[in-house]
This record gives sequence, structure tokens and C-alpha cells, in this order.
Amino acid sequence: MTNRTKQLAYWTFSWLASTALATFGPVFIWGDFKLLTTIALLLNLGIGIIMIIANRNLFMEYDELQKDIHLKAMAITLGLTMVLGIAYSLMDVTNLISGDAEISHLVGAMGIIYLLSILKMNRYYA
Repeated sequence: MTNRTKQLAYWTFSWLASTALATFGPVFIWGDFKLLTTIALLLNLGIGIIMIIANRNLFMEYDELQKDIHLKAMAITLGLTMVLGIAYSLMDVTNLISGDAEISHLVGAMGIIYLLSILKMNRYYA
């Protein structure tokens, strides 16, 4: 595991932890104290930006084939997430689904699509 991979893992975990803090802090820790909620949200945004930079730094380390694989996987992920996300939202708006369309479902789908795309591209080039 390269140093840049470790850095990305650290910042990804930190972003996940700050997301949990911003989500559950107002519910379980500080209640309706808006200043702490705002600080937690700003911390989450800041760590998220650093995570994106760490991801870019890792990509800069990739060879041309790895860059091509990830670029194609990201294109597939963006397209499918956009199409599925709008369809999912429309199902909610038109009451074709009983519950509300939740962003967490779309984020989960995005992760699965990206993973499957990477695996498919790696098999294609192997």
C-alpha cells in the first residue's frame, strides 16, 4: 500500500467520522445548539475537500492504464447515478414508491456502480 493510498484511507475515514458527528451530534450529543452543528458541518466540508485532494493525489500516481480504467468507471458511475437518481426522485414525487427517496440510497448505489465498473474494466484490460 502506497503512502498516498494510506493518506486517502485516513482522510476518507476522517470524512466518514465527521459525517457521523455532523449527523448524530445534534441528535445525541449537543441537541439544538446550532453553533456546534454549524461547526461540525464546516469541519465535514473541510475534511471532504482534503479527501478529494488526497484522491486526486493518488490518481496522479497512477499509470496511464489505471487512469483510463478509473476515468471510464467514473463516467459510467456519473451517468448511471444521474439517470437512476432522477428516476428514483420521480418515483418519490409521483408516489410510485411508498417511502421517501433518500440520498443515502443513491450514495450506496454510486459506490456499488463504481466498484462494479472498476472490476469490469480491470477484467477487460487483464
